[in-house]
Amino acid sequence: MPKLNRRGRPPLIPLNGPLRHVADTTMIAAGSLITALAFNLFMLPNRIASGGISGLSVLAEAWLGAEPAFTQWALNLPLFILGVLILGRNYGLRSLLGSIVLPLFIYLTKDGPVPTNNPLLASIYGGIGVGLGLGLVFRGRGSTGGLTILAQIIQKVTGLSFSMSVVLLDGTVITLAAFVLGMEQAMYALIGLFVTGRVIDALEVGFSYTKVAYIISDHPEEISEAILHDLNRGLTKLDAQGGYTGDSRTVLMVAVGQNETTRLKAIVRSVDPGAFVIISDAHEVLGQGFKRDA
Repeated sequence: MPKLNRRGRPPLIPLNGPLRHVADTTMIAAGSLITALAFNLFMLPNRIASGGISGLSVLAEAWLGAEPAFTQWALNLPLFILGVLILGRNYGLRSLLGSIVLPLFIYLTKDGPVPTNNPLLASIYGGIGVGLGLGLVFRGRGSTGGLTILAQIIQKVTGLSFSMSVVLLDGTVITLAAFVLGMEQAMYALIGLFVTGRVIDALEVGFSYTKVAYIISDHPEEISEAILHDLNRGLTKLDAQGGYTGDSRTVLMVAVGQNETTRLKAIVRSVDPGAFVIISDAHEVLGQGFKRDA
């Protein structure tokens, strides 16, 4: 029996099974192609080494004249083997497809036209393209290998967080870029890396069109009824304790669309003008009335 999503219906594609594997493989291949195009059209011609194995291949091309695809294969293979040995067979296999296909696409698309020779525009457009490509790869539960594997290894061996490991590795690549290509190119690399990260975040968790509100009031029942009937939104009641008074109280948690925030505040204010309300971004909300599981 397929696993149900939050709306009581099976997801569009089952979490396991042949269709999911086909969908994952397609996303990894498509994401690798998009990444390769962004690399060849924008990053490589303008010598923008924005982190990762691809950044090292830009440096190797500028310094040694080495073919970027061959450099990436040469670095990915030992890292893949090391990842299998240290992180386990399952993680390594998920990285194999991207590790092979991305350099292949880079090699096959290497003679494409160069849209711009402006390094600032190239870092932005390239960062967007790489972010879109890697975001698709990640949504396909895959990896392009490279320094991502090394970051996982550092995390496991040293206990350092994954994000900090990635920052250290990418920072090392950009520092090398400053010595090999110059300080200006290193800054463009930082811009490209920043744009890539933001695009990946957008693909992974969505744009922030949803809000989550926490409401603390002496009249939780009245506010609950108003939200349920006037706003037509469900809510959750959380048991809490006042830090100063030590009294038990109820905190209401409700997710609303961005266009419903003003109405929510008006409803709470009409019931209890002294209510304490915290509203923050919820990057992705899955369930009834919101986004359906894929």
